[in-house]
Amino acid sequence: MIKVTRYTTEFKACWDQFVRESRNATFLLLRDYMDYHNERFVDHSLLVHDAKGTLLALLPGNQSDRTLQSHGGLTYGGVISATSMTTPTMLAVFDALVSYLREQGFEKLAYKTIPSIYHRYPAQEDHYALFRLDARLTRRDVLSVIAQESRIPFQKRRQRKITQAGKLALEVRTVDEYGPFWAILEDNLAAAHGVKPVHTLDEIQMLAQRFPQNIRLHVCLEACNVIAGVVVFDTGRVAHMQYISTSLRGRETGALDLLFATLIEHDYAQRVYFDFGISNEDNGRHLNIGLIEQKEGFGARTVVHDFYELTL
Repeated sequence: MIKVTRYTTEFKACWDQFVRESRNATFLLLRDYMDYHNERFVDHSLLVHDAKGTLLALLPGNQSDRTLQSHGGLTYGGVISATSMTTPTMLAVFDALVSYLREQGFEKLAYKTIPSIYHRYPAQEDHYALFRLDARLTRRDVLSVIAQESRIPFQKRRQRKITQAGKLALEVRTVDEYGPFWAILEDNLAAAHGVKPVHTLDEIQMLAQRFPQNIRLHVCLEACNVIAGVVVFDTGRVAHMQYISTSLRGRETGALDLLFATLIEHDYAQRVYFDFGISNEDNGRHLNIGLIEQKEGFGARTVVHDFYELTL
């Protein structure tokens, strides 16, 4: 019989070991990342064991009224599993999860899949299980992704901007000080959307210190001034652009184009995928055409990220 157990801190070492050895998780699913903002969420992550006590799967989650979200504070966070997971076992895992959630008084499961580019081995049995349970697709985001081994040449317009920037006294550098870039990012987000970055300056600096091999800030400088920057979340397989922003001077000089070209062709040339992230709003229904055209100008093409809702 499959057993579902709610996560507590006594399971931290076991959780993290399973994440590191799994076929579809990344450093974002380690507890030191998940728990950095635990005051904002009521954690209700789950561990799934078989009848012999072997850990089969994890489900990062938080409780929001009568809904279990997987996980509201993360970009992705569906069922984490090992290569030993099979389709029949995944169906049994979901049956056990549904029974547990009903017993706990939940009425809905809001489920974020883990995009396929992060899978080290095929891992979409959860999609099939959700289909079998009549889960409803509620959101589909568009990730703009470059497959590095078969990269499409840059668009001529992008190449012209790169050439233009290359003639100026600009410098691309990896830095530890996030403050100057964060000021540009915050100003741009406030002006364009009236919002703030998901992470505060203190939070992103703290996470970068916790995960120095995974979180990096790359900037373009002119006379020692930051005029463009990108925060990269690097899983070793995927280089994901978490934050992208440029100043007015950066736009004038093509600094962001030069920065992207450097990262694509040099810093992250050995990654399997280079992920620009989404160009969506309104739960995926609005596509920012100008934004995605810029990304596709570098050779990126679409991978979708699906979200489901299961009524219990």
